[in-house]
Amino acid sequence: MKDFRHQHRPKKSTLIIGKEAVLAALASGKQLDRIYLDTRLQNTSINEVKSLAGKIGVPINYVPKAKLDGFNIANHEGIVAQIAKVQYQNLQDIISFVIDKGESPLFLILDGITDIRNIGGIARTAYCTGVNALIIPDKGVGALNEDAILTSAGALEKIAVCRVNSLMKAVDELHLNGIKVFASEMTAEKNIDTVNFTEPCAIIMGSEEKGIYPALMKVCDEKIKIPMKGDFESLNVSVATGMILYEVMRQRINS
Repeated sequence: MKDFRHQHRPKKSTLIIGKEAVLAALASGKQLDRIYLDTRLQNTSINEVKSLAGKIGVPINYVPKAKLDGFNIANHEGIVAQIAKVQYQNLQDIISFVIDKGESPLFLILDGITDIRNIGGIARTAYCTGVNALIIPDKGVGALNEDAILTSAGALEKIAVCRVNSLMKAVDELHLNGIKVFASEMTAEKNIDTVNFTEPCAIIMGSEEKGIYPALMKVCDEKIKIPMKGDFESLNVSVATGMILYEVMRQRINS
């Protein structure tokens, strides 16, 4: 069994403890990173929490009581929420804001990337290369916590982040706004230097282990790859993202 005594312990000031307090936070619209729920809680009193969290896209992590006890807090009643360190933005609002400024939109979609060191590095590069926003799913992505912000050198507090309950729907929304979606895939035919990145676009980066979710890959407009001289399985996702984004920036500066 996993020992939760030595886990990274969030500051108590970032936690909301107990069912009523969590319900109040959800009802008031307070931005939450996620809710931790004891796996043993199955009673109907928790349904309201789950319903409200689902409506506003706050992910729920079902965890053993030992993890909640490891937060070193009393009377948690099997439910603890963590206040978001990042203020999440509405995707359509960001798209409209960028277009109204007369800029060509550039978005970065992260699919299944769980290592916060990679997320931090990606956010840092994205901010430096003019990405308008990161788009992340509400599940299956690393927590944008204090460690992620530290790894990003603070970039996660400067760049817009849109958390969505479905990356498929996010791609649909991008398409409706005339934004082309590229998928990074090492077996793709097109090299990144042959693609026009000056047009409104979004780029999907998948995890090193599983890549991009197949159904998500199907709704993309084009697959792109980074040319490699050596025969190697894959690049680190943060490094690969940096290579692609600097090609995007190079094209946009020279256009």
